[in-house]
Order: sequence, then C-alpha cells, then structure tokens
Amino acid sequence: MRHQAQVLKGHLDMLLLATLADGPRHGYAIKEALREVSGSRFDLPTGTIYPALHRLEDAGLIRGSWSTVDGRRRRTYELTSPGRRRLSGDRKAWQEFSCAVASLLGEEPWPATT
Repeated sequence: MRHQAQVLKGHLDMLLLATLADGPRHGYAIKEALREVSGSRFDLPTGTIYPALHRLEDAGLIRGSWSTVDGRRRRTYELTSPGRRRLSGDRKAWQEFSCAVASLLGEEPWPATT
C-alpha cells in the first residue's frame, strides 16, 4: 500500500475531481468510486480522501453541502466551474504525460495517435 500511496501522490486531486465529473457524490461514494473503477487498486483510507476533499473545497474546485439521508447527515460534493476547468486541464496534461512515458518505455501510446 505504501508504494501505491507514493504513486498516487500528486494525482489524487485529479482522481477525486474525475469521480465528480458525472455528478455530485457523498464522501464515501467518492471513495467507493475510486475503488470500483480502479479494480480495487485505489482502495484508499478515509484519512486520505477527506483531507483532500476539504483541500479541494477550500480551493473552490468543489462545493460541499450537507444533507440528511435515513436520519444520518452526510456531505455531498460537486464540481464547481473552476473545478471542471481544472479537471479538463489535468486530463490533457495526463494524456500528454502518459504518452511521453509510454514512448520512453517503448510502448505504443494509449490512445494511439494517428
């Protein structure tokens, strides 16, 4: 897990923003989306997820609101306009970076550019 945490360092914000691209989610649903979509590779502890969500909220990239579901309060997060712009830029930068790394490793970049 330590190696996995090091690999994610610097990419967690982008991954969290990406989980909100399709609409609002509460904190635990964000954690589960990361785990499910990654095939359990990103099964991160809540102690990693929630501070990052608070940081993104403080930066104005996401907006949180409280709701009560089945008598339990939970915080739901959604992307703001600046968050959408940031995610778009992060996706482009990631594509360029991953293509460059794939080229250096002698593999075909994905997606292949034609």
